[in-house]
Amino acid sequence: MEHGRGEIGADGTRLLRRHLKGASASEGAAREGHPVVFVLDKHGQPLDPCHPARARRLLASGRAVVHRHTPFVIRLKDRTAADSTVTGVRVGIDPGSKHTGLAVFTEHGGSRTGVYSLQLGHRGGQIRDKLASRAALRRGRRSRNLRYRAPRFLNRGKPEGRLSPSLLHRVNGTVSWVSRLTRWAPVTAICVERVAFDTHALSAGRPLEGVEYQQGTLAGYEVREYLLAKWGRRCAYCGTSSVPLNIDHIHPRSRGGSDRVSNLTLACITCNQAKNATPIEEFLKTKPALLAKILRQAKAPLRDAAAVNSTRWGLWRALETIGLPVATSSGGRTKWNRSRTGAPKSHTLDALHVGELENVTSWPSVVLAVKATGRGMYCRTRTDAYGFPRLRLPRTKTVRGFQTGDLVRANVPTGKKAGVHAGRVAVRATGSFNVATRHGTVQGIHHRHVRLLQRADGYGYATHSEARHSAASPPPPEGGGIHAGGN
Repeated sequence: MEHGRGEIGADGTRLLRRHLKGASASEGAAREGHPVVFVLDKHGQPLDPCHPARARRLLASGRAVVHRHTPFVIRLKDRTAADSTVTGVRVGIDPGSKHTGLAVFTEHGGSRTGVYSLQLGHRGGQIRDKLASRAALRRGRRSRNLRYRAPRFLNRGKPEGRLSPSLLHRVNGTVSWVSRLTRWAPVTAICVERVAFDTHALSAGRPLEGVEYQQGTLAGYEVREYLLAKWGRRCAYCGTSSVPLNIDHIHPRSRGGSDRVSNLTLACITCNQAKNATPIEEFLKTKPALLAKILRQAKAPLRDAAAVNSTRWGLWRALETIGLPVATSSGGRTKWNRSRTGAPKSHTLDALHVGELENVTSWPSVVLAVKATGRGMYCRTRTDAYGFPRLRLPRTKTVRGFQTGDLVRANVPTGKKAGVHAGRVAVRATGSFNVATRHGTVQGIHHRHVRLLQRADGYGYATHSEARHSAASPPPPEGGGIHAGGN
């Protein structure tokens, strides 16, 4: 939920001005540190983002008010979109199973400049576990000596193209944040990584649509991304990770082995040189369990990657409903772009390198980490381990004007908890709240010391630094990357 100046209050506005200058570490989540500030006109239409120094001057002069705390958004009082020149920005998306990277950038002649970085954390695993637990409890009730309940799951049909709730959560969460960015910034286009690797480019024996996949600069990058995902970015023989990896042929080419992906694996330099052209049965004759595992995994399909790919397709279809042009690309091209610009591996930098580009001039030094936390529960009764009620929660979630999950700032003047504490609040009916900061949870703060910064919106916010390797010179080989090699 977004709030104007009157809802945040004068204390919150002064805190946000200090937040733009660079607040102290004790203020916790109140410090964001991003290089730009989102700007809206007086009618709420997005304008081009501005520098924090300019936003600070606008706030000090009274020409702007605080629209939102995190991400930081201001609203001008004396300007409209018709009075301004808006160049626009683009949004890049790198979908993932646990995290999705989003990057806001400007593009001029194929050169991109990162403006804002955001990493969205999903809770699909929690949804999957809760659904599995609910299904187990229902099946348990049917098997007990109770009245008969007909199994209803046998006559339920599922629509074509349906995604499971855990996967649908990833799609809806990503689309929700893209829609939010379109409300705070003048987004003109969206670039999304639709597949982790182009399975069509991995096929052998048939022509490819793009000649560049076969003979051009992208040759081999789809295969490498596939192998990194399939073998867990570690050596198949010794299990070492975070080291340079080579492509190794399970059955050596000198002994008739093929170049198909089912015959390829990853090996560190030491194991690759030790194996050389030795048959794998002879190389691992003292480790029969490892031999069986490698041969079994080489033939197994990449189920996890297939699930992520299906989510990406659903995300692409959902993004098209926003009404902006959506350009798609593959993870192989993203990896190739990063190798040219020398950028480290991360979700947000992958989002910045999605699609066709010439170079990347710079990227933000701070990433806003957004985690899906939910909005609470409908159930107002807590049970013990045996299912009996042990306590009942109040029917209303609001206490003294606050709800659990609100972003607040507590200024305690005296006592053991004296100081400034900023973070998410957990309300209590007694009026004594807990505030979770990045330094820990401070318990027992009276509500009269608490000031609201932003209403709970189902997400928790934190920041972490982005890797700052120069985009002009390539870095040393990444751990877990693939280099030339084989037999």
